[in-house]
Amino acid sequence: MNNAQILAKSLVDLGVEHIFGFSGATILPVFHALAETAMNITVCANEQSCAIAAEGYSRADDKIGIAVVTSGPAITNTLTAVADAHADSIPMLVFAGQVAQTKMGTDEFQHIDVQGVFANAVKKVVVINELHKVEEVVKDAYYYAKSGKPGPVVIDFPFDIQQAEGQYEGIATERFAQKYDEERHLGENQCRQFFDALKNAKRPLLYIGGGLNSQAASDRIRAFNRRFAVPSINSLMGKGILDETAYWSLGMLGMYGVPCANKAIQETDLFVAFGVRWDDRVSQKVGESGLKADIAYFDINPEKVQEVRFARNPKFSFIGKAETALDDLLNYAVKNDIHLDIGAWQERVKGLKKKYRLNYNRKSKAIQQAEVIEMLADFITDATKVTTGVGNHQMLAAQYLTLFKPKSFLTAGGFGPMGFALPAAIGACLASPNSSILAIDGDGSLLMNLGELYTIGRYQLPIKILLLNNCGDGMVRNLQDVLYDGNHVATDKDSKVDFSTVARDMGFPFAQRVMERKDLKKGMADCMSAVGPAFLEVQCDVNEMLYPRIPAGMGYKDMILGPYMEL
Repeated sequence: MNNAQILAKSLVDLGVEHIFGFSGATILPVFHALAETAMNITVCANEQSCAIAAEGYSRADDKIGIAVVTSGPAITNTLTAVADAHADSIPMLVFAGQVAQTKMGTDEFQHIDVQGVFANAVKKVVVINELHKVEEVVKDAYYYAKSGKPGPVVIDFPFDIQQAEGQYEGIATERFAQKYDEERHLGENQCRQFFDALKNAKRPLLYIGGGLNSQAASDRIRAFNRRFAVPSINSLMGKGILDETAYWSLGMLGMYGVPCANKAIQETDLFVAFGVRWDDRVSQKVGESGLKADIAYFDINPEKVQEVRFARNPKFSFIGKAETALDDLLNYAVKNDIHLDIGAWQERVKGLKKKYRLNYNRKSKAIQQAEVIEMLADFITDATKVTTGVGNHQMLAAQYLTLFKPKSFLTAGGFGPMGFALPAAIGACLASPNSSILAIDGDGSLLMNLGELYTIGRYQLPIKILLLNNCGDGMVRNLQDVLYDGNHVATDKDSKVDFSTVARDMGFPFAQRVMERKDLKKGMADCMSAVGPAFLEVQCDVNEMLYPRIPAGMGYKDMILGPYMEL
C-alpha cells in the first residue's frame, strides 16, 4: 500500500464521506486512491472554492471538511479560505500535492514553500517527509483541527512520498481523539464566585460568540436562560445559538449591530462573554473607553483569556469548553436554588426592543435590500441554513433574519472574503442534506466565485440563491458616501448582465429576475418552493445606505440610526 492509499484509507477510518477537490499532476496518486473508496469527490470551479466548500461543510455540521488540491498556484489559491477558517476557528484539513522532495527549495515548476506561505494563517502546517507515518499524520491532524481553539491544518504531501510504500497499522481513531480530550471543569468555589457576581449585578448582559456554535453548547446556554432570562446579545458568528424568539434575545452587537443590542451594552454593569474574540469592529470595548462594566469571560483559547485578563481585569474568567462550564454552572444553580432579581432590567430591555426597531426607506421607488431580507424572513424555518457573501446583504441578513438553530447562519466573520456564499452553500448542502440551504449574495460577492453556479448546476444541488443586485459594491460605496463625498471610485458595477440567464445556462431549473416591486413577493415564493437549484435575482437600489452603523474609531454611543429609525 503506497502512502497515497494510506491517506485515503485513513480518511475512511475517520468516517469521511465527502472530499472537495481540484486535481493536478502532483496530487494524482491521492485522487486515484480516493477513487478506490466510497468517498464522494466534489470538484469545484477553482481551488479557493474547494477550500471554502470544505469550510462550509465544517460550519454546517460537526464533521470536518476536507479539501484536496495540487501544488503551487493550487495550494496558494486556498490561502484565503484557510485564513478565513483560521480567523473564525473553523476546523478543516487541506491536503496539497507538492513536488518531489529533491526538487523542494528549487525553481521547480509549480513549487511553493507551503510552510512559509501558510505559517501565520493556519493552526498547523505539516510537511510530510520519509520519516512520517502518513496514517498517524492524517488521523492526528483530524482531531487536532477540532481540539482547543479549532482551526485549519494544511498538509503538504510531496509527490515521491505519495508514491512510496508505507505502513498502514489500522490504529483506532479513538486513540487520537482521546489525545485532545478537554477535561477542565469549574470547581465549587469558581461557581460560587461567578454567581456572586451575577447576583450582585443589576443589569447583567450575556454576549454569545461563535465558540458556542454547536448543538451541545447552544442547548446549554438556552437552558441557562430558561432559568435566568438574562438579556443577551450575540456576535455575527454567534447568530442562531440563542433562542432568537425570546424577549431577552436582543440580536447582533457591533458596527452594524441592531440598535437595542448596541444600546444595552452601554447600560450593563456585568458583561458575561462566552466564546468571543472581543472584536466587533468597534473601538469602544467593555472594560475601557467609557464602558466600565465588570466582566466575566469564558473561552477555550488560553492566549485570548490571558490577553483579556491583562487588558480588562475581568471579575471572573475561565479557560475551557463553554458547554462544560455551563453544565457546571447549571448544576450548581439547581443544587443551591439560585435565582436572580433582575426584573427591572428585563423590563428595560423589552422597552429597548420595542423602541429601537429596525427600519428602512419604505417609500423608495427602488427595491431596498432590507425590504427583500425582511420579506425573506417569513420563509425561514428551523430547517433552513443560510450562507452569505460579504457586504451589506450579509449585515442585513444578520439584522433581519431569525434563525432557529446553531450552525444555521454560515458567514465569514473575522476575515471577510467576498465570494464566500456559493461555495460555502455547496459544503453545507453536502454536510446537511436534510436542511434547506439558502445562499444570500450581492453582485460584487457573487462575481468572485461565479463559477460555483456551474458546480451547483452540474451536481443539481438543491441550493436556493438570492442575489441582491445593486450594480455596485454597496458597503464600500456607503463608506465613499461618508468619507469621499460620494465619489464612487472602483465601486460602480453597472451592468446589463442578467444573472438569472447565466444561472439558467449553468443548469438551474428555476432562474428568475425581479425588476419591479410588484413581482417580488411571487418571485420570492416561487423560488423558495422550487425543487432543485433555484436562483432569484432582485434588482435593488444602488444608493441604499446600511443602518444602523457606528463610524470607524467611534463607540456605541455614536451609533447612527439613520433617517428611518430616528425617534
